[in-house]
Amino acid sequence: MPGQRHENSANQQIDTELLLESLEEEAIDQFREEFLELHPYDQATFFKDLDEDLRTRVYHYLSPEEMAGLFENLEIEEAEYQDVLAEMSPHYAADMLSNMYADDAVDVLNELDKEQVASYLTIMDEDAAQEIKDLLHYEEYTAGSIMTTEFIAISANQTIRSAMYILKKEAPTAETIYYVYVVDQDKRLAGVISLRDLIVNDDDVMVSEVANDRVVSVSVSQDQEEVARMMRDYNFLALPVVDFQNHLLGIITVDDIIDVMEEEASDDYSKLAGITDLDTIDHSPLSAAKKRLPWLVILLFLGMFTARLIGQFEDTLNKVAILAVFIPLIAGMAGNTGTQALAVAVRGIATGDLEKEDKWKLIVREAGTGLITGTICGVLVMFVVYFWQGDLFLGMLVGISIFFTLIVATLAGSLVPLIMHRMKIDPAVASGPFITTINDIISILIYFGIATMFMGYLAE
Repeated sequence: MPGQRHENSANQQIDTELLLESLEEEAIDQFREEFLELHPYDQATFFKDLDEDLRTRVYHYLSPEEMAGLFENLEIEEAEYQDVLAEMSPHYAADMLSNMYADDAVDVLNELDKEQVASYLTIMDEDAAQEIKDLLHYEEYTAGSIMTTEFIAISANQTIRSAMYILKKEAPTAETIYYVYVVDQDKRLAGVISLRDLIVNDDDVMVSEVANDRVVSVSVSQDQEEVARMMRDYNFLALPVVDFQNHLLGIITVDDIIDVMEEEASDDYSKLAGITDLDTIDHSPLSAAKKRLPWLVILLFLGMFTARLIGQFEDTLNKVAILAVFIPLIAGMAGNTGTQALAVAVRGIATGDLEKEDKWKLIVREAGTGLITGTICGVLVMFVVYFWQGDLFLGMLVGISIFFTLIVATLAGSLVPLIMHRMKIDPAVASGPFITTINDIISILIYFGIATMFMGYLAE
């Protein structure tokens, strides 16, 4: 949702009592004097905790332009944007959206019904409405959906003096002025020039002489996660967005990328936890249950399959009942090591590190890791079982089962997300609970398979 647009003021304190007193006593001048001195993030923090009556007074005390800065920093649940906008008059809300940065306004409008969006766009400032419409049609989670059109572009065949004139004129409405983009007569991206280069060069120097024509850009349809990785790799404050003909369409700023990284991390963690959505906090048990039930139902049936699988070895259990004691140990170790390997693979895919590394190297490395951990854990558990039960063969059986289980579980944890990634499926879908249940089945097969084969050596 809307990102923070300003640098945070140091150690700024909110005099909540004074602000509340000003609102309740309708002391508009006192409220405005105190409130407008605050950083927009602090304004939004104060505003978020107000009840509807007091928020309504804020709308009367602040202009739509002043409210826009607050709204860009407002951190509320996505569903609440519709309720807050409904508290304002339609014209006030439309004017406020017009004064917001276009990409932030689009983020808010994406949470509304199509009829509401159309209504606001109809009464909004014509230029602002057109700018927002241009962004609304881009597919969600792409560069186009998070870019802003408030950037500064200049021509290569002009002087630094004229470029500085344009910069000063357009700076108040631009999202960032640290990069100024150079375009040709057909509006194609031709280069970039930094604010530093504009300042240190003589006024009569041509822009083409100092501009860098090796500019890094992203396609408008590129996935936002890939854009975030590029921003991280190049340490840019902004990235230009172009179409397939290299026309400059907009820019993506670092504050938008921070929002993307938070969103993607939350999304991946949701899938790893087997929950459909962790972006919002559920205040009702019913809502929380709806998000968790799908995976739990799937895992329930997988668990029933595991129980049925154990039932196939009923004869083995009847003859050597002690084997049942070690089922949780075998299954637990398989789930733990599989989840560890899964985390390594999913993180490598998410950060792009695996794109630069041979996939087979990862598989060989994880197989080696499974071999080492399996050997050490297998030997340890063999001696523990022997000293506990006084049965060397039982100890060897459990130890060998642990050995093979950890190798297979480690490979499964790394291979499943790689296969899913190859199939263009989000690897985070290979969630922790899913891998754990699959490895439970594998470990049971290994454990009871070995036990059944060597039944004659076990003491009844």
